[in-house]
Amino acid sequence: MPVLHQFDYLFAIGTIFAFLDAWNIGANDVANSWATSVGSRSVTLVQAMVLAAIMEFTGAVGVGARITDVIRTGIVQTDHFKDNPALLMLGMTCAVIGSSVWLTIATRIGLPVSTTHSILGGVIGMGVASLGAGGVIWVKEGPASAVINGGVVQVFLAWIIAPGIAGVFGAIMFLLTKYGVMLRRDPVKMALFAIPVYFWLTASLICMLLLWKGGGYTINLTEPELIGTIIGAGAGFAALASAFVLPWIYRVVVLEDWQLRWYHLPQGPLLLQRGPVPPPPAAFGGPVQNYYEGHLTREELEAKRMAHRGPHGDEESASARAGETQAEKKVVDSAIDSETHSQEHQKQQEEKHEDHPMLKKGIVGPKPEGKWYQAPVAFWWVKKLLFNGVDRDVVSMQHKKDLLSGDLEETHAHSAHYNNKAEFMYTFLQILTACAASFTHGANDVSNAIGPYSTIYQIWNEGQVPGKKSNVPIWILVFGGAGIAIGLWTYGYRIMSNLGNKLTLHSPSRGFSMELGSTITIIIATRLKLPVSTTQCITGAVVGVGLCNGDWRALNWRMIGWIYGGWIITLPCAGIISGCLMGFIINAPRWGMEI
Repeated sequence: MPVLHQFDYLFAIGTIFAFLDAWNIGANDVANSWATSVGSRSVTLVQAMVLAAIMEFTGAVGVGARITDVIRTGIVQTDHFKDNPALLMLGMTCAVIGSSVWLTIATRIGLPVSTTHSILGGVIGMGVASLGAGGVIWVKEGPASAVINGGVVQVFLAWIIAPGIAGVFGAIMFLLTKYGVMLRRDPVKMALFAIPVYFWLTASLICMLLLWKGGGYTINLTEPELIGTIIGAGAGFAALASAFVLPWIYRVVVLEDWQLRWYHLPQGPLLLQRGPVPPPPAAFGGPVQNYYEGHLTREELEAKRMAHRGPHGDEESASARAGETQAEKKVVDSAIDSETHSQEHQKQQEEKHEDHPMLKKGIVGPKPEGKWYQAPVAFWWVKKLLFNGVDRDVVSMQHKKDLLSGDLEETHAHSAHYNNKAEFMYTFLQILTACAASFTHGANDVSNAIGPYSTIYQIWNEGQVPGKKSNVPIWILVFGGAGIAIGLWTYGYRIMSNLGNKLTLHSPSRGFSMELGSTITIIIATRLKLPVSTTQCITGAVVGVGLCNGDWRALNWRMIGWIYGGWIITLPCAGIISGCLMGFIINAPRWGMEI
């Protein structure tokens, strides 16, 4: 029997809005980790949703046991609530209400915001309303390390530190890939050599998170032992992955073995003993797709626009110019052919739903005729309920022009095009880095929803303010992880459509560098106990990689400014909602009559 049974209604309200907060984390924050993978065509939306849901839930339940103390005790001085723990229970309920309401609004309008700073704003708002400004820890006293991971000042530091660190690491990874692989004479061969190194690096980062952050277990290793374990585990994974993945890639990409499928991967080295590759069927297109389909180079875009100008425009059409050289004609024809081929290809796939993975026939499909209780109609409604959130063409949505996207053709034209076979090899790495980003996000950001909720539950159940190192029940971790997964599955496409190619041109090699830079930043933030958001990390990495294209115009600065503005207004908006709600409740007049 709970100690504060009279506040069952507060616990019920807190449960509802904590789930809404977790749902919004999935719908808003998790989509950031996979927008690059879907935008670069490395995975389909359905594949991304399945992998993300698994990794987010695993990270939240397996490693998220150590709730971030910043959210529960590092912003508001909870010692002031020792004599009245129910007031803290009310405050945390107001905090999750303020956070979840703001996140719902932001997600609905398609604004990617920091879910971490949203809950921090909610906690600050309720702290000011209940204790005054003096009850909020604005700057934590002590050494520099304490200032960085304590108090409200860390929020403002995160606006600068997280995008900056992610941008630096993303740029470093892309420059290594660009000059070490993509611009070499034989990029396919160089990619084969680079993949094991990247496998080792990514696996080491995941191992580092497991050992540094920990979960429901204790790590009794010295610093040298930790370093050796991290390096050894990464090397072991790289050796295993290389033994089974590289032979498959070699035969599929280099030898163009059209008979191999994904389920041949477990054969590993045995694939190298296969005989010569027979001639492929006439209709076989191969697994390597054109990752730059629909994206024109600078020369092709200029030629296309010249060709489309009419005779009464400012300039004559390119085809009508008397002095046009043979080289210019070739560029114009190439651009027109590229655009025509892209349009015809998309039209054919939309009609046939065959080859292109992003244009396959929808899962839900058209609604059949009949009454709602008839089997075909009822089955359609079941599919609509379960798969409406993943039955979306996010790639096409990312190309849609609006007020914030501007001239995407012009932005994309400033990015170089690389060898598609080499890009194909990075799809495996991009999936691995995206999974790592989802895992670290689930471990790091599940506390945004269950941190305040665990306080609500423990006060309701025990009748006292919980300590800093109090244990969190496993069912609360499952509760938060499930909310994140459901939010991603049902509404993650909304934010995903506003990211990806709307920021800069994406390809597997670029997306891999962005996601790895973001993952490194999240792991560093976890180590420093700095509350950063995936939105900040992936946006910073996108800017870093985009700048390495050699032209600042390869980035959509209007959209980047919109996202950065969302970070700034998140904390005050959530804080105002939470603070006003808390103030109204604790200062409301009592209408009871004394007899």
